[in-house]
Amino acid sequence: MTRSLGNVIADSLTVSLGYAERLLKGVAADQFARFAAPGGIIVESNHPAFIYGHLSLYAPKVLQQIGHPSPVVPEHFGLVFSKDATCRDDPDGDLYPPMDEVLGFFREGYRMVTGGLRSCGDEMFAQPNPAEGRMREMFPTIGSVQAFYCGGHMMMHLGQMSGWRRMGGLGAA
Repeated sequence: MTRSLGNVIADSLTVSLGYAERLLKGVAADQFARFAAPGGIIVESNHPAFIYGHLSLYAPKVLQQIGHPSPVVPEHFGLVFSKDATCRDDPDGDLYPPMDEVLGFFREGYRMVTGGLRSCGDEMFAQPNPAEGRMREMFPTIGSVQAFYCGGHMMMHLGQMSGWRRMGGLGAA
């Protein structure tokens, strides 16, 4: 059976998204933007709001690079979830968007990405990565950068989520 590169990337993304959903089990909205504090000691590690919000920024990027319409990133998402932003504890709930908003944008964006990837021919993925500098050096084609965004990048941050769950007493997903 022959599978297009878009389907191969989308297959991996689908597994990652299933894991992303399982990791949310038991996460309360009032803890979504809080640092974990095992034994009362705060651990400055990415919390769910930052993890899912940050990942949500990449769905529009993937869609644009493969020539598909993409959702508009809410302006406040770019400010608090960018690769240059620092994750902060949000005990008052006024730094980060609410859990439902973050997860809604995350889910819709990656639903669109999965369909977009599956509809692309292999010629799309052979094109040069439009990024410049180190990202283009590491991932010279659209296919290589999309495989990273939908695989390694996603799972790296979901690993942070797994760590947050365990520090918060929620256990494995």
